[in-house]
Amino acid sequence: MKQSVMLTSLCALCLSACVSNDRLVEPEPIAGAVATDLRDMTGRSVGTATGTQEGDRLRIRIVGTALPPGVHGAHLHAVGACQPPDFASAGPHWNPTGRQHGTQNPQGHHLGDLPNLLIGTDGQGTLEFVVPAVQLERGDRALIDRDGASLVIHALADDNRTDPSGNSGARIACGVLQPVIDR
Repeated sequence: MKQSVMLTSLCALCLSACVSNDRLVEPEPIAGAVATDLRDMTGRSVGTATGTQEGDRLRIRIVGTALPPGVHGAHLHAVGACQPPDFASAGPHWNPTGRQHGTQNPQGHHLGDLPNLLIGTDGQGTLEFVVPAVQLERGDRALIDRDGASLVIHALADDNRTDPSGNSGARIACGVLQPVIDR
C-alpha cells in the first residue's frame, strides 16, 4: 500500500510539472550574430551569409552554393527587404558615414562595400571579410537598425571606385539579415 501511495504521489507530481510547463519557450537570439539564406529572383536558395560581432568589428562570411560562375560584387544594403525580381527593395548600399562607393575611390567608401565574391564553375565560392568599427545593433554605425539590413550579390564584379555601386550590375541574389536564434 505504501508503494502505491508513493507511486500515485510521484505520478501526480510529474503530471503537475508537465501541466505547468505546457507553454512554449521562445528561443533567445544569440548576441552579436545575424544570418540569412541568399535567394535568387525565382526564390531558389543560392547561398548563405552570416555576420558575427567581434569586439568593435563585424565579420561577414558569404558562402555561394548555386551562383553563376564569375566575379560578383557583394554589398551590405541599408534596408531589410528582398522583393524579387530586382531586389530594389533592399535600398542603397549601407552607408552610415555618407561616403561615396569603392575602397579605391578617394571620396569613398561605403561601410557596406565588401570585396568581390569569386564563384567557380561549380557555382560555389566563399568570401570572408571584416568590417572595422561597426556594431550590429548599437551606435551610429549599427547595421541592424529600425528598417533592418540585407546582403546583395550583383551580376558583375565591383570595380571598387565608381559611385554608387561599382558598375556591379543587376542584383541577382538577396537575403535579409536576421538575428541568429539559439535552439
